[in-house]
Amino acid sequence: MADQAELQTILDLVRWGASRFSEGGLVFGHGTDNAFDEALVLVTHALHLPVGFPQHYLDARVTAEERRAVLALLGERVETRKPAAYLTGEAWFAGLPFYVDERVLVPRSPMAEWIERGFTPWLEPDHVERVLDLCTGSACIAIACAVHFDSADVDAVDLSPDALLVAKRNVARHGLEDWVNLVESDLFDALEPARYQLIVSNPPYVSDEEMQTLPEEYHHEPAFGLRADQAGLAVVVRLLAQAADWLADDGILVVEVGNSQDMLVECFPDVPFTWLDFERGGHGVFLLDASQVCEYQGIFRSILK
Repeated sequence: MADQAELQTILDLVRWGASRFSEGGLVFGHGTDNAFDEALVLVTHALHLPVGFPQHYLDARVTAEERRAVLALLGERVETRKPAAYLTGEAWFAGLPFYVDERVLVPRSPMAEWIERGFTPWLEPDHVERVLDLCTGSACIAIACAVHFDSADVDAVDLSPDALLVAKRNVARHGLEDWVNLVESDLFDALEPARYQLIVSNPPYVSDEEMQTLPEEYHHEPAFGLRADQAGLAVVVRLLAQAADWLADDGILVVEVGNSQDMLVECFPDVPFTWLDFERGGHGVFLLDASQVCEYQGIFRSILK
């Protein structure tokens, strides 16, 4: 290995880190999708630089102390296989920063771009008054909805008290205590009766079979946020069976099911799921309007019996 003292600039450190990540066979997918960007996140954090710093900073020289801090963090990524977000305590979603740790999944849902668009044409963003985020985790989806739907009150639900502590921290960070209400509940169970124009969820949907194939990086995340029974559909089917009682007449239901998309379609071949397209990459997110959820409610509930 070359003398690490030869790593004199920020770019030297990023390039070196990316090479070590590739050499070590690391896997990405928690906010970045390649070794260079992952290294850039960690180097930036170790040097206390803001996200999106000017490109000419890459040629800036680092001190010996800074080099040691960067190399220690890059080494930790290789040795532990923890995603960068857990090492820095921060992830970005829909253009917003969030605190994260291993009590919650790292925010990465492709739904971010549809939240930014206000789910038009299905919704009129200015007219959305109530939003429900089920399985909120870090509250990234709930907070993004509160930011992008100016008139909306958002209920953010999770079964995990630990996850809700992280969510509370993020709600306070964004000054949204009056707009985002955190609720400990198993889906709808502990909610007060209400009707929502938007119900959105990124629930557990990974099957046991898929869990066995996930790279080590994903096993640092809480398994209860990933794994679901019934080939990954147990939580999704419960949600579908109950959603009609909570949607406003003009409301929509948006749920991420990832690689369980094919199994969901196989289980409900007659349901006209709209599968959203993504400009920034992603798949496995369906949309149903309130009339569709009501029309097929009996079919959804029959699966639970």
